[in-house]
Amino acid sequence: MRDEDRLRSAPPWQVMADTLLQREALVCRLGEGLLPHDFAGLYIGHDEVDRILAELPGASGPAAQRVEALLQQLEPELVLARKQFSESLAEERSTFDRLVRTAQLDEQAAQALALLLAVERSPHRMRLVAYFQDNVQLPRLTVASLSRMLESGARCVAPDARLRTAELIEIGTEGPWATRMCWPAPRLTWALAGDDSADTGLPAGTRRLDPVGSGPVSAELLLVTGADPDSRLAAVRERWPGKALLVCPVPSSPAEWAAVVREAGVGDRAIVLELEDPPSRTAADRIDRAAHLSWVLSSPRELALDALPRRSWQEVRLESGLAEEADWRQALGVPPDPAFPLSREQLRLVTAASAGNAAQVASGVRRLAGGHLDGLSVRIRPKRTMSDLVLPGDQTAQIRELIARYKRRSLVYREWGFSPLPSTGVVALFSGPSGTGKTLAAEIIAGELGLDLYKVDLSSVVSKYIGETEKNLERIFGAAAAGDLVLFFDEADSLFGKRSEVSDAHDRYANIEVAYLLQRLESYDGLVVMATNLQRNIDDAFLRRISVAIDFEAPDEPQRKQIWRQAFPASAPVHDLDFDFLAKQFRITGGIIRNAALGAGFLAADEAGPVTMERVALSLKREFQKLGRLRTEAEFDRYFKLVNGDGDAEPA
Repeated sequence: MRDEDRLRSAPPWQVMADTLLQREALVCRLGEGLLPHDFAGLYIGHDEVDRILAELPGASGPAAQRVEALLQQLEPELVLARKQFSESLAEERSTFDRLVRTAQLDEQAAQALALLLAVERSPHRMRLVAYFQDNVQLPRLTVASLSRMLESGARCVAPDARLRTAELIEIGTEGPWATRMCWPAPRLTWALAGDDSADTGLPAGTRRLDPVGSGPVSAELLLVTGADPDSRLAAVRERWPGKALLVCPVPSSPAEWAAVVREAGVGDRAIVLELEDPPSRTAADRIDRAAHLSWVLSSPRELALDALPRRSWQEVRLESGLAEEADWRQALGVPPDPAFPLSREQLRLVTAASAGNAAQVASGVRRLAGGHLDGLSVRIRPKRTMSDLVLPGDQTAQIRELIARYKRRSLVYREWGFSPLPSTGVVALFSGPSGTGKTLAAEIIAGELGLDLYKVDLSSVVSKYIGETEKNLERIFGAAAAGDLVLFFDEADSLFGKRSEVSDAHDRYANIEVAYLLQRLESYDGLVVMATNLQRNIDDAFLRRISVAIDFEAPDEPQRKQIWRQAFPASAPVHDLDFDFLAKQFRITGGIIRNAALGAGFLAADEAGPVTMERVALSLKREFQKLGRLRTEAEFDRYFKLVNGDGDAEPA
């Protein structure tokens, strides 16, 4: 018999397990006198039948007295091993002890886990198990063996037992109940070997976060809603500074759920589930089943009561997720930039994109939206400036006011305390005929703000399928919220038009789309520019949401002359162009002027000559043909025969 000093030379859980295994093997050898033979488990011999019959109720085996004497002889050693095992659990001397505490195992379940782990870690113990289970195909402990070795061994591995709900052990699913083998999950075996590698079954994107302080945490369910994921995570860490966290998306399979629960138990972590939708009934049941763990449901929106688990919960609601000065200084070592009102999540992404260089914040912000808007919009990197825009003084002043309104939001709303109702975002409406500079103005505004312009492709957004338009719009606004940019909806009356009288299901659904757009505009904190040819086509509800409305008119004669001059680059081979004549004769918009100038340039390049009035006139002819507009002698004057002929006339 081992003395107490020898017992202390190995972990108490292992000593206790070895003592139980030793007793079972000796009882088997003494009482049954059989060794596994070459074909163990493949046939049943006469001697084995005699032994089984002797064990049935009402019969007495010939070795019963000898077995009882052996048990009495081994009892002091087992009592001592169990005593040291209990003391170790109370003192949490090892990884095993902490695991028992985290999983809230009772002593019988802890002993069962110790047995399974000891067998799993040693081929020699597996041979011992195969010996007393009389089957070389059963090297792991079966349900029947656990039941024989421990008072409530079978109940410890029942479906609702804590060893199972904590996902610490696995049990075979084939064969008779008594011969189903049990074994610990591989994650536990590695942990006891000193390897803290994460469970390989965790959902993609799972993160393990260490504690940031100290403090007690009881097993509870916490709801954190609103703001962005990083701000919600910061709220969790502020509430539980002493708790390690396991942050992950909602698992998509039973294996992933098991891995999440197991990893949290092994690492003594609270689980933070990052939700995109309310939790399913499966998720709620999984959370209720793992009641020994602390759970956090992190959601951008408030969660419906009927979607929550049945356990008691507490809630933390966040109104704003804007990064504070401390966040900026910790990430980039600088105070917040008023031009970039970033959330904590956006600040983290920008910091990574700029490699922690504060001078690269602007470029990092431009990359936030990345490819999320691809397929639904076209990115325009602004190149033109205010000097390229020819507008009356009042409209130019309105554009500068729009730029200032967006730049100074932080000062007015946050520092001065003005109410940002319904949000801090800015919505602008540009109305006027095609070619009057609406798209150019949007590009210039984005350039003045140092942002990219995303021109939304409405044909890819509006869908005939119910629900698809809202999904596309949610993708657009969601991606735009991840990066500071300008959203530009051209021909917006096709999307933001007046709601119709409900005469059929299509009308009713179209009105739902309009209502959804109103909701997203009211909650969006960025800059949206909507362009339309006719303002009267825009729904009144949208007009009430407009921050700035600018009416773009066709240019007058002085403005047309300036646009004609700017349409030809200084390096272009221009010869004797009469800008006064062009501005006076042709009452056209800036877009047509620029197209005509470009067309004249290509005519000159193809004919290896300069840009002349004749070539400009021919280019204007093509523009008029595109628009279906008549060519009159009053407009073209001395060039009328040139543009109204059969094309044989040669330009001068």
